[in-house]
Amino acid sequence: MSRKKDLSREQAMAAVVACKQKFGHVPTLGDLEKHTGILRHDVIRLFGNYAAMLKECGLERLGSGMKAGIDDLLLDWARVARAQKRLPLLHEYEREGGAYSEVPFRKRFGIWSNVPGAMKRYAIENGLIREWQDVIELIDNRPPGGRPGERKERPLPASKVFAGRPLYGPLIHPSPLICEPTNESGVIFLFGAVAEPLGFQMLRIQTEFPDGEALCRVSENRLQQVKLEFEYQSRNFLYHNHDAAKCDLIVCWEHNWPECPLEVVELKTAIQNL
Repeated sequence: MSRKKDLSREQAMAAVVACKQKFGHVPTLGDLEKHTGILRHDVIRLFGNYAAMLKECGLERLGSGMKAGIDDLLLDWARVARAQKRLPLLHEYEREGGAYSEVPFRKRFGIWSNVPGAMKRYAIENGLIREWQDVIELIDNRPPGGRPGERKERPLPASKVFAGRPLYGPLIHPSPLICEPTNESGVIFLFGAVAEPLGFQMLRIQTEFPDGEALCRVSENRLQQVKLEFEYQSRNFLYHNHDAAKCDLIVCWEHNWPECPLEVVELKTAIQNL
């Protein structure tokens, strides 16, 4: 569709609907500009903003107004990365048909540069490495940079990795678990082994949130009940959309959520102190 100075609201709305039918998802404003010639100032002039335009069309972009699961966000990001054959910047993700706004990404991952690492961890933990191998290679081969102090992973040559065999964390012997945990299950096992020296006695482990209840030593001769949630990294609590008001404490291997509203037991540090 070529852009016209006398573009009407009806023509603009028809273009949005046509884009949705063509691409199979509600278009971003970048999609609209790229494929129809309708520009941002056209949208502002006719509707005030893009959200209002979509509402007029009976459509809604998945974004700040709707909850998106971590798997939805990461897999959609990976889809765009695969199509581009490079890791997308935020504006590239939105321009190339990303299904979500930046808001849910920032709520779950903090800054945009955290998304690639989160995708790799998600693929490893869910057995999706082979399915998303091309995207994982893009992540492994990204140029140095990013946040100061960020630990960079050096991928082993493909010839060194044997298919079908598990991968282990670095050795932390002496410890009840001789290798660092690589998932939440490892965190649960390790905490169970060192809970008493840390001042906890477990009462209950369950499959629903929160993961468990324990008695915590709060003084020399006093215990208090606390509700625990186990996570590999503390920020996963946020990714999983848990309600902080229903939990007292996060037990994790690595604490990577500085603004966490709950008390955190970081086992990586705790077992060194023990």
